[in-house]
Amino acid sequence: MNRNRFGWIFALSDFLSTAVAWFIFYVYRKEYLEPAVFGDIPVTFNNRFYLGIIIIPTFWLLFYYLIGSYKRVYRRSRLSDFGNTIAVSFLGSITIFFALVLDDFVKEPKYFRDAFVVLLSVNFICRYLPRFVILTYIKNKIVKRQIGFNTLLIGDNQKALDLYNELESESYSQGYFFRGFIRLENGESYLGEHLPNLGGMDDIPRTIKEKYIEDVIIALEPETKQHIELLIEQLDGEPVVVKMIPDMYDIVSGRVKMRNVFGAALIEIFPEILPALQANIKRLLDISVSLFLLIALLPFYAFLALWVKTSSKGPVFFKQERIGYKGHPFHIIKFRTMVVDAEVAGPQLSKTNDPRITRAGRILRKYRFDELPQFYNVLIGEMSLVGPRPERQFFIDQIVKKAPQYKHLLKVKPGITSWGMVKYGYAENVEQMIARMKYDLLYIENMSLSMDFKIFAYTAITILGGRGK
Repeated sequence: MNRNRFGWIFALSDFLSTAVAWFIFYVYRKEYLEPAVFGDIPVTFNNRFYLGIIIIPTFWLLFYYLIGSYKRVYRRSRLSDFGNTIAVSFLGSITIFFALVLDDFVKEPKYFRDAFVVLLSVNFICRYLPRFVILTYIKNKIVKRQIGFNTLLIGDNQKALDLYNELESESYSQGYFFRGFIRLENGESYLGEHLPNLGGMDDIPRTIKEKYIEDVIIALEPETKQHIELLIEQLDGEPVVVKMIPDMYDIVSGRVKMRNVFGAALIEIFPEILPALQANIKRLLDISVSLFLLIALLPFYAFLALWVKTSSKGPVFFKQERIGYKGHPFHIIKFRTMVVDAEVAGPQLSKTNDPRITRAGRILRKYRFDELPQFYNVLIGEMSLVGPRPERQFFIDQIVKKAPQYKHLLKVKPGITSWGMVKYGYAENVEQMIARMKYDLLYIENMSLSMDFKIFAYTAITILGGRGK
């Protein structure tokens, strides 16, 4: 069964239920609220009604999409969806109330109070009931083991065996379909009689891909903390939900956050750095800002292109392969600021007073105008406005040897500007790249829209001050 279809079913349900809610509210207004003010009048369905029955459901769909309501529907609980639907119905109803109801030719407070209560009630009831039915259907499929998540168990000890037996013997399944285990310990095998051995730590990425793994459960002893840290780092960026067995210290210190109270005690490690709403807003800002600047600055782009072309021999634009989100390569675009054969001797970083930089290139770099074509990379989704600067694989290989934590930077899209660029600036060697990296790691750990706005503001100050290189 294609579980991704549940997201589409949810979206269709929301659209139809919202249309029904608008119909009920419209009739209620015409039948009960307006006659109290204007007397008996026939219910008519005018252009406003038909416009509303199209625009309002579309508004709700966009609202739900922005908060990530259609992602991983089959993992959502009915209780959490209940609270989420109340909150969204309240916010959405307030928006509709002020946009469409508050301009009614009625001044009595009771009219507006009743209108808002009914609007909120019909929106919540019409939307939550079909959602409840869908989620109940999914839940029943899961507990009956008709729907499940391909699961990889990491560990081959008594703890792993006990967890496996506990999950397999449950009367109501949590949806784990165990496909095998990864063996890290030496000595006696505990799971060999129950599950296939799929290899060691180095085999994890291949196993996830070949077995279509969706959940990874880490079942290691506390003394193997170093293994656990390496595992979490290796799993970072993989399209899986990572869970692990907490030790007693985690439990008594209050660090354990569990989603399933009645199942096995497992900590879920959430892969999302930004909440869905902020992540979607960030992408919308990337698209709108980059599209606006690409159009608004078109004459300036033409001027810079002509300047680059006439100042030195070679193409206007410079393309170079960089490593982006989750390690995927892409070609970054800049205005050319160096001579054509600048790297004839191999990959090199630019330095202060670098003789390879052209006369026009020095001005472009000083004000970072050479980066302007990267708004196209942002528009097509290869980059973001704010994020760690992308590097070449040649230099990444050198950095990782000295600072393996660099891989954490690949958890987010690279950006035109970054906290590292604001605080440190351009790097001239690998050591400086590593020094700059700590600022970008701090950015990822504290990533938010407000942080992006601050970085963008500081970048603007840097550009206006001509402090580029």
